Amino acid sequence: MDSAVQKYQALVETVRRGSITAAARGLAYSQSGVSRMIADLEREWGICLLERGRKGVRLTADGEQVMPFVEAICEDQRRLSERVAEVSGAQSGSIVVGTFSSVATHILPSVIERFRAGHAQVEFELRMGDYSEIESWVEDGLVDLGFLPYPPQVPREDLAREAVLVDELMAVVPQGHALAAKKRIALEDLAREPFILLERGRDNEISPLFERAGLEPQARLSTWDDYAIMSMVENGLGLSILPSLILTRCPYRIERRPLDPPVTRELAAVYRPGLLSSVARAFLDCLLEGAGAGDGVASAE
Repeated sequence: MDSAVQKYQALVETVRRGSITAAARGLAYSQSGVSRMIADLEREWGICLLERGRKGVRLTADGEQVMPFVEAICEDQRRLSERVAEVSGAQSGSIVVGTFSSVATHILPSVIERFRAGHAQVEFELRMGDYSEIESWVEDGLVDLGFLPYPPQVPREDLAREAVLVDELMAVVPQGHALAAKKRIALEDLAREPFILLERGRDNEISPLFERAGLEPQARLSTWDDYAIMSMVENGLGLSILPSLILTRCPYRIERRPLDPPVTRELAAVYRPGLLSSVARAFLDCLLEGAGAGDGVASAE
């Protein structure tokens, strides 16, 4: 600890206890050591801090003027020491995660449960957004880490990323639809039917698939809500393409089929290089250990 802070603590303890002897006992210092530290402060500052009498010590008028600042420094030092201990042990703190529905629903709950088994004091905040919002939050330091699909439309080389899993994009049709008889569904088949786009602004993974194939979907509706799309498909308003992960434990009467040819995307945890806190790094390690990053394609079952 800084010697100046030790002197401040000696002064605070002496005033609280009203005695240099009692302060020395509480701080496990010698009485002469406490007296010397207070004398050093008085000499350095050029003021008298304590009045000494047979009944003990008390602050002088000058001492009362500076004492609140001395106490504030000691309190800050205490809080700093606690935080350093927390960070070094990665046992407590808070983690803010930028995410979207499929990850928040099907990945994070089990990982958070597993992580908190060894880090019960860690608090989580899940901030829901679209891809561009999540990327901005990571860049601005508003979240510790965020989840994004890769490759993005505009790759960011200034953000670190670690693969969590590979997710397959699936064709989604109503139960009983003619295309449900196929094991795989081609983009050409989907382009002939009314189509519901999963998109918001520039966050659009689906339209480029058709563009690269020289096709144009008959887009009648678009939304960023995966579950709204499932409901619309169930009610015969159109067909769609959704990530396999969001179709896990799907409650709607719809069929999902792989695309022909298959299309996958990588889901990655994204963060600012060198700025990930110890507790957030421990959480990310837990996530990667449980997810088996890059080991396979997310199941649609």
